[in-house]
Amino acid sequence: MNKDLVALFEYLEREKGIKREIIIGSIEEALEQAARKSVDGITNANVSVNPITGEIDVTCEKEIVEKVSYPGEEISLEAARELDPDCNIGQFIEVIVTPSQFGRIAAQTAKQVIAQKLRGAERDVIYSEYRDRVGEIINGTVKRIVKGRTVIVDLGKVEAILPERFIPRTEHYNVGDRILALLYEVRDTEGGGAEAVLSRTAPGLVVELFKQEVPEIQEGLIEVVKVVREGGHRCKLAVRSNDPKVDPVGACVGVRGTRVKNVIRELGNEKIDILPYMNDRIEMLERSLSPIEIKKINEEEETVWIVVDDEDYPAALGKKGINARLSGELIGVRLEIEKMTDHKKAQILQRKQLSLSEDTWLDEPLQIAGMNQFIVDSLIAAGFDTPRKVLGATPEKLIESTDISKEMAEDILEKVTKP
Repeated sequence: MNKDLVALFEYLEREKGIKREIIIGSIEEALEQAARKSVDGITNANVSVNPITGEIDVTCEKEIVEKVSYPGEEISLEAARELDPDCNIGQFIEVIVTPSQFGRIAAQTAKQVIAQKLRGAERDVIYSEYRDRVGEIINGTVKRIVKGRTVIVDLGKVEAILPERFIPRTEHYNVGDRILALLYEVRDTEGGGAEAVLSRTAPGLVVELFKQEVPEIQEGLIEVVKVVREGGHRCKLAVRSNDPKVDPVGACVGVRGTRVKNVIRELGNEKIDILPYMNDRIEMLERSLSPIEIKKINEEEETVWIVVDDEDYPAALGKKGINARLSGELIGVRLEIEKMTDHKKAQILQRKQLSLSEDTWLDEPLQIAGMNQFIVDSLIAAGFDTPRKVLGATPEKLIESTDISKEMAEDILEKVTKP
């Protein structure tokens, strides 16, 4: 017990920065309450812990009397003079009253006090050293793995938690591994302590890594406008230059890709797309999906629908839909992507249903808003003089009858479908 206590004192001083006298004072205070319950009749028990040896003594002051009536508070003159030969009746003398079973009680109490003090000390360290560092990169070592894949990280004086939800599925750790992560937040715990929460999936981690690699970002010449990310898989970074002489994309990529490769390596080979920021969201979307060509587009405030060629569909969608999802997040919308063949089938069905409807405008003289009148006259001359007749034709039939291009025929059918 004594050796264990001394070892704990030394560990707490060296590793946790908790002074020995603070720990001893707290243990003595807690043990005094335990002593009063353990020694019958004692109301003024005092506990002292030797800071060098770890020895624990329970003492109390007793009055020296001729005849002892209250053993917890009195001591006979004969017994007192065994401790101090010069003492007399009426005086008070300090007597060691450590009960035989007190070692077990002391050990248990000491553990509780030390655990409490440790939580308090770690809370102080966390708040003093890390509260103002939220959003910075933190280095540590994997100490243990709990609750599935949740990782406890040793930061030195304190531990941090890397929750499973903040670990990319592609990453796996072992005890002793070096780990670099973003300090996501510092929060209070139910036990009265505090904990630093780390993240390996936060977009901010990518920004901080680029700051380390790209001096132009640190200097303010280049600005990271937006980052969207699927940790471990793909990241899209929109950057712009505050200096017309500096190419933002080229600066982030580096000579022969050295800068971006360093970031990719730290992120476990996560794919990174670096794009020049555009104010127009459709231009930004086209950059994000490049070299895939968007064939058709329909946009609303919160959703954008696009059509791409069938062979481009898998790349536009990306693995598990990640590319489409991130491209939508980059411009702040939900992105829906459709194959050209599926789009055409849907259009044919829509036109057929519309041509069979009883809407009277379908039988009125043909007019197409935004279409060259010469083209409209050609359609009328070929017998397509009402919207219903145009909708009943295929693009091939319109081309054959009017000698227009395929793109024009499809445009005519789309405009008539949506008058």
